[in-house]
Amino acid sequence: MAVLPESLGPLPAVAVAEPEDFDGFWERTLSRARSHDPDAVLVERTGVAQPLTELRYWDFSFSGFGGQRVRAWLSRPASRDGEVLPCVVQIPGYGRGRGLPGENPHVAAAGMAHLLLDVRGQGYGYGSGGDTPDPDAGAPEAPGVVTRGIASPATYYYRRLIVDAVRAVDAVRAQPDIDSERVFVMGNSQGGGVALAVAGLVPDLRGVTVSVPFLCDVPAVYQVAQGEPYAELVRYLAVRRTGREEAFRTLSYVDGVNHARRAQAPSLWGLGLRDTCCPPLGGQQALAAYAGPAQVELYPDNGHEGGEFHYLRRQLAWIRERCTGSES
Repeated sequence: MAVLPESLGPLPAVAVAEPEDFDGFWERTLSRARSHDPDAVLVERTGVAQPLTELRYWDFSFSGFGGQRVRAWLSRPASRDGEVLPCVVQIPGYGRGRGLPGENPHVAAAGMAHLLLDVRGQGYGYGSGGDTPDPDAGAPEAPGVVTRGIASPATYYYRRLIVDAVRAVDAVRAQPDIDSERVFVMGNSQGGGVALAVAGLVPDLRGVTVSVPFLCDVPAVYQVAQGEPYAELVRYLAVRRTGREEAFRTLSYVDGVNHARRAQAPSLWGLGLRDTCCPPLGGQQALAAYAGPAQVELYPDNGHEGGEFHYLRRQLAWIRERCTGSES
């Protein structure tokens, strides 16, 4: 388990429960998902619409949850054609989609392949949108996706998104110019919470790096978080006064603390200690529970923005070290 910096101080006991059938639930879920061939389709984007001539981009689609088609952007440096490259699978934050090709060039510009996952049913809040619908309609919910299908773990939105992310790893590993033994997952906020789930469900990742993760120790964090997206859960429970137990049972299947207990890959974490959107308690609890090696970068005077480009530079250097075997 990770050793937390002394500056974080003692943590309260973790409140998130772990369902007895947690492992069985996810084994059944992934077995069903993997009954569908990934069936990845790549279409290169070239021409006037793609001005970043030093990078190559492909519209990448594959079979995610339920065999439903999920989109992504796959990019790599043009100067490394023909080389088998390590790959970073990145999951966007809440409300984002994959955006436009070239909108997120940093990983490919650092010399690696980059798979930027689209987020089903999102792409409505930031950036340049998304292209993957969420065909599964659930019961009435608060606006957003936090409470979509929350009455049962089988119908919950984040079950589908986590499966999409795991299948993205499966699909990109099957590509002939990707080194299947050097695949990383990366995410900020929502993407950080989902990346932790992938790390717990995929045992042989090269590494995982997260910042200001969402969906960690939800029972404690939602009580002190300010604003969205945790406010969606508050509004939902304020109306469905008898639905609290079933909602938190569902959330326990996706909570990053429970997935961190199973994650073995080396990890790098970034936490903003003044974060009111995803208060650092959640990330700290997941970090404390993390089963594999962990390093953490703390930003005492930052909120949900965390370390921004300072941390991104650290992430890229950390990933490259693990690609070359020069990690300390």
